[in-house]
Amino acid sequence: MSYNLLKSQREFLEIPHQNQLDVAVYQGGFGSGKTFSGSLLGILLCLKFAGIRGLVGAQTYTLVRDTTLQSYLEHLEHFNLKEGEDYFWISSLQKLVFKNGSEILFRTFEEPNKLKSLNLGFVEIEEMSDVPYSTFKMLLGRMRQSINPKWKNFRYRIFGHTNPEIRKGWIYKTFIENKKENYRFISAPTTQNIYLPDGFCEEMKKLYDDEYYRIFVLAQNGEYDKGLVVKDFSNENIKNIKYQPDMDLHITCDFNVDPMAWILAHKTEDKVFFFDEIVLENTTTAKTCDEFFSRYPNHKGKIIINGDASGDNRSCTSEYTNYVIIKKKLQSFGFEDIEIKIKPFNPPIKNRIIAFNSMIHSANGERRLFVDKKCEKLLYNIYNLRYQEGSSKIDLPSYTQIKSSKELKFLMHPFDAASYLVEFYWAISL
Repeated sequence: MSYNLLKSQREFLEIPHQNQLDVAVYQGGFGSGKTFSGSLLGILLCLKFAGIRGLVGAQTYTLVRDTTLQSYLEHLEHFNLKEGEDYFWISSLQKLVFKNGSEILFRTFEEPNKLKSLNLGFVEIEEMSDVPYSTFKMLLGRMRQSINPKWKNFRYRIFGHTNPEIRKGWIYKTFIENKKENYRFISAPTTQNIYLPDGFCEEMKKLYDDEYYRIFVLAQNGEYDKGLVVKDFSNENIKNIKYQPDMDLHITCDFNVDPMAWILAHKTEDKVFFFDEIVLENTTTAKTCDEFFSRYPNHKGKIIINGDASGDNRSCTSEYTNYVIIKKKLQSFGFEDIEIKIKPFNPPIKNRIIAFNSMIHSANGERRLFVDKKCEKLLYNIYNLRYQEGSSKIDLPSYTQIKSSKELKFLMHPFDAASYLVEFYWAISL
């Protein structure tokens, strides 16, 4: 099996310096071959240096299992390597073992202290920008596996791949601003991948707003709208939206005692219209249902319930999940056509932010998300949610700040509720 690699992929695999340690990050847009390149390098190292020990990880194990591991298995298949003969997958240890003695551990970086005893020849980091700088520094200290005399031209290698950072974080500072000789930064715009389907990048331009297109397709770092989480929202996104009793009514939920935030919407195939919100303090799911019924007692269309996947878990105070409580309560009011549509688990917040912003204003100028002025708390979030200085984390108020300014308690929850619905129907894969 042979691959015709892109220029950026070949640059990522090859080492242009003589240092004993090579540290490289492959920063690319969607579809630029990031994970493909990382897993290919990991397999090549295992085949070339018999007995090498590698570690492959990400901030969450779900990402390791569903993305990185699958890419490794695809490469092994393409190389005509057979499980049980050329390699072995030990599920109980989450370890890939080759017949030449090389092995790769697949781990989460959520608890980095559990990795401190490892002696490694290489490390691969999936979605590097999600991993704290402190974890990266700890992994540098794991590059201490004994070098086999038979390993010709061996170098310790730490390599990662990532989408560009929304704000200039530790990757930018480490690999661009304060770059060392043996630290390599490879930029790979999606537009350079000649193997993508025709029209792929043009389709991305329809989906993303201008800034996201520049960052996640052209692979450029950026300062995202002076720290605002929601960008390019304008008066064009504010509409007088009339409730339609015969249309499907979506209730999208963020479950929190104080406040509980439900946003109500109608949607078409490509647009969403948020026409009302129910944001209550010190309440319960059942009481919020009562408030909904008091406003819309004669709704005739279907009621579709979206929202927070964690609301599908039983709480210690109820034998029912929040969604079952809602369905049973609405049925007791006489509503018959009720459907629950939620994901099995919540997507990362950045996925929801990208989907939300792309609906607000795509790179080709379309606006497909509209909010009525009645949604005061949702609009408050749109205008005020910000990132922490120099970070991609959302700047949430402390308990002391909330005590001083009660309005701050309404930050995040209404946005969460609305973005769950948007990401459910118009998800953008990262």
